[in-house]
Amino acid sequence: MAPVAMRSAARSLSDAQPVPFWLEDPGKPGAVPALTGTEKCDLLVVGGGYSGLWTALLAKEREPDRDVVLIEGREVGWAASGRNGGFCAASLTHGFGNGLARWPDELTTLERLGERNLDAIEAAVARYSLDCDFERTGEIDVATEPHQLEELHEMYEAARRLGLADGLELLDRDAVRAQVDSPTFLGGLHDRRGVAMLHPAKLAWGLKRACLDLGVRVFENTPGLELVSLGAGMGVRTPYGRVVARRVALGTNVFPSLVKRVRYYTVPVYDYVLTTEPLTDAQLASVGWKNRQGLGDSANQFHYFRITADNRILWGGYDAIYPFGGRVSAERDHRPETYLRLAEHFFRCFPQLEGLRFSHAWGGAIDTCSRFSAFFGTAHQGKVAYAAGFTGLGVGATRFGADVMLDLLAGEHTERTELKMVRSKPLPFPPEPIAWAGIGITKWSLARADENGGRRNLWLKAMDRLGLGFDS
Repeated sequence: MAPVAMRSAARSLSDAQPVPFWLEDPGKPGAVPALTGTEKCDLLVVGGGYSGLWTALLAKEREPDRDVVLIEGREVGWAASGRNGGFCAASLTHGFGNGLARWPDELTTLERLGERNLDAIEAAVARYSLDCDFERTGEIDVATEPHQLEELHEMYEAARRLGLADGLELLDRDAVRAQVDSPTFLGGLHDRRGVAMLHPAKLAWGLKRACLDLGVRVFENTPGLELVSLGAGMGVRTPYGRVVARRVALGTNVFPSLVKRVRYYTVPVYDYVLTTEPLTDAQLASVGWKNRQGLGDSANQFHYFRITADNRILWGGYDAIYPFGGRVSAERDHRPETYLRLAEHFFRCFPQLEGLRFSHAWGGAIDTCSRFSAFFGTAHQGKVAYAAGFTGLGVGATRFGADVMLDLLAGEHTERTELKMVRSKPLPFPPEPIAWAGIGITKWSLARADENGGRRNLWLKAMDRLGLGFDS
């Protein structure tokens, strides 16, 4: 980075608050009391992020008389569910390309179920009056290098051959810049219906309210500490008591699972985000963006960016930081060197916004698995179900995962539970220091591929063959 550009990027961060923009909303609800003593229920949901909230809500929708308890280690939505970019995608497979590579025979079904799931989220937003700035404006994958443009054309043609191109449109340089103007954009692939924008923390808080209204008993500041079998049911110990339940659904995602064997399937990867101050009318006019789509570039080390309800630009991604040993720690929620890099990249993308300042800078951990999309399973003779590994695309897919967990706990054979995606597991991560070294080599190789026309080296090709293809 040139010294002048670095100084300019640094100045833009001087007032940035080191807290998630979404969680500073004045409408944030107060916490409900922690659990004390012993509670009994039909279904215990562990985790107050999207996975747990959707599971509790859908459980009550399926059986209104079912007694449901939800426990959350801190406050609902404080972790990944309140820190993400607010992209709610229909894809259940972390994008069309990942799904095509892993489950080509059932991709048509997965895409249909994903679209149905996003429709159901939109319907729930209306039904429960979830005030979460929901806008089904779509997303544009933009190419900033010639090889990325070729890859977008190939993806479109693959979707067209499978009859999945409805709502997709290839954009040339002029067409994409007419939508959002950046001198770095060479073209794009516009998905008009498959992604919605929303306020992620408000979604979590709204789901909490909806659960409470349906009779779910919610306890915050109540981590689940231990899971034990109790005859025909299960028990979960908490700091001040315990819950005895007939069935348990685990929605703990990046945090260590109460089913210990599941822990080897995920690692935490830290992602970082900036938001600008609100754009003036003149600044907004200089970039266009009248249709408020989400955007993401097509590099391996990619950025995602969008407009908020009050016309800030959220800009995140690129760095993905794996901590040695895979430990989740609040100390890693901030990384100034990444904020500086993101700011420099922002002004390279939008030079017309030079002088704009960032208001917030934050990070958080993503539950990453080796196949880049969620996996599912049961434990304790079917009394416990889990879903994890959403790898940064869980705003929408967690609702699908909730349905899968409820199907599994009920012992039902459904279209969802018969999917290869649901019946299979990703490859587990190796122990340290092998995991640290392998992830480090992979990150270096991905960066090299971005610099060399997308050409994947021998390491990445080997990872692809093993089903560890980190391609996004």
